[in-house]
Amino acid sequence: MDDQQLLRYSRHILLNEIGIEGQSKLLASRALVIGVGGLGSAAAFYLASAGVGNITLADHDQVDLTNLQRQILHTGQRIGFNKVDSAKLTLEQLNPHIAIHAVCERLESTRLSELIGQTDVVLDCTDNFLTRQAINAACVDHGKPLVSGAAIQFDGQCAVFDHRQTDAPCYACIFPPELPFEETACATMGVFAPLVGIIGTMQAAEALKLLMRVGTSLAGRLLLLDARTMEWQQIHARRNPACPVCGSPT
Repeated sequence: MDDQQLLRYSRHILLNEIGIEGQSKLLASRALVIGVGGLGSAAAFYLASAGVGNITLADHDQVDLTNLQRQILHTGQRIGFNKVDSAKLTLEQLNPHIAIHAVCERLESTRLSELIGQTDVVLDCTDNFLTRQAINAACVDHGKPLVSGAAIQFDGQCAVFDHRQTDAPCYACIFPPELPFEETACATMGVFAPLVGIIGTMQAAEALKLLMRVGTSLAGRLLLLDARTMEWQQIHARRNPACPVCGSPT
């Protein structure tokens, strides 16, 4: 690190658990953020400000006026922009010393697997059940830790799925892909604006901890937030040996 970096990240470096070694790990790390809406806005902001050296943003959507209530990477002047291009502009202004890669694509299986294979940690900031299942399966295939978040109305959840831990579940262990799932969307159900910030920031925190190997991750735990009362619930889960994604073949 040069003098500018030492000064920029000094408040991290002062933490005994991080120090120069931990910050250097961040600068050498690669993170993939899939979805740069509400969750991805908050998560990417903190990954960039904390100094993750390479951040790839993947999203196929464009900025819409209805996004601005909660998607803080974007501005009114960028309505109609690709979200990843808008996000890249914001993050490069925030931290010009890291690399931001914009991928304006709806990630299909081959491309999704390619991007996940090239990264150190994946943040699922999407709002689609089938996409989450595909992301989880690719993370299991490549042995990459997955930080998952979700938010709708006043309800949020955050979890880490780290297949590198022998007893940690994957997303499909908790949410089996074969079970019926009713999709809910912000466009029809609404979402409390700060909720996506709370959950997205937690995703960033978990990703940074994984990259620096600091503390204990949420692997094996699912945190649920009711923002109406600001009450948290914690659910413990273990790997399902019969899971169709990470279980042992029979």
